[in-house]
Amino acid sequence: MIEKFKGTGTAMITPFYKEGNIDFKSFEQIIDFQIKSGVDYLVFLGTTGEAVTLNADEKNAVINFAIEIVDKRVPVVVGIGGNNTRALIDTIKQTHFDHIDAVLSVSPYYNKPQPKGLFNHYKEIASICPAPVIIYNVPGRTSSNIDADTTLQIAHEIPNVIGIKEASKDLEQCGRIIKDKPDDFLVISGNDELCLPFMSLGGDGVISVIANAFPAEFAKMVKLCLMNKFADARAIHLYLLDIVQAIYADGSPSGVKAVMSAKGLSQNVVRLPLAKVNKALRNKINQILEQMVEIGP
Repeated sequence: MIEKFKGTGTAMITPFYKEGNIDFKSFEQIIDFQIKSGVDYLVFLGTTGEAVTLNADEKNAVINFAIEIVDKRVPVVVGIGGNNTRALIDTIKQTHFDHIDAVLSVSPYYNKPQPKGLFNHYKEIASICPAPVIIYNVPGRTSSNIDADTTLQIAHEIPNVIGIKEASKDLEQCGRIIKDKPDDFLVISGNDELCLPFMSLGGDGVISVIANAFPAEFAKMVKLCLMNKFADARAIHLYLLDIVQAIYADGSPSGVKAVMSAKGLSQNVVRLPLAKVNKALRNKINQILEQMVEIGP
């Protein structure tokens, strides 16, 4: 089970037309681009997919479309998370899980739950979810960190939770989890800029934002890390470093959508309350992309 989620998963954007409705034509092209570029799996309806701005019908449409276009070529992960455990359980019960390989479930935000509450939240979710669950720890967005002790308790005691996407940016915490986790529990980077050092600790891969625009390069870097070829991986890490930093400078996924637009992969449209990146950053992104073409990967 866990082998299919080692390597590079792309946190997929949801492309929109200028009017704001979902651009399924571009969506299909982006999905095919990802798979042909060698990523290992795709993650839909996450933070990068602007899931919190999609209504229930749109979320179902994205899931059904993704399953149809992916057509079993790579595993499909769907984001189903929230800060109301009962409502989340109802959502899971109403979801058709045919061809959904795993669920990525973000840690409850705003409530600031205690470790006991976090443990029981995931215990309840995992007990009724037909697909395996991957925790998503992203304190920068939730204002609540799942500490190493809580993650390890979940890893050892809740069988249907198979891993964690760790976006705390705390390499000491990540190392502690990697050191004491069960063998069948994945520790996945949630930070593109820290992927290489994270994997040097023994991490299993990444769920990446920049892979939307540079899937082949990022997937190659992660594969090299998994083979302990860190000198070769470092060259790709440094090649991507400036663009990775740029996509977060004025909010995500606004940054990566600016890159996708510059590369002709989708329109530069986000839904409120997000806004497009500022003009200065857009110009900087274009300059970085031009330099990347000149120096090559």
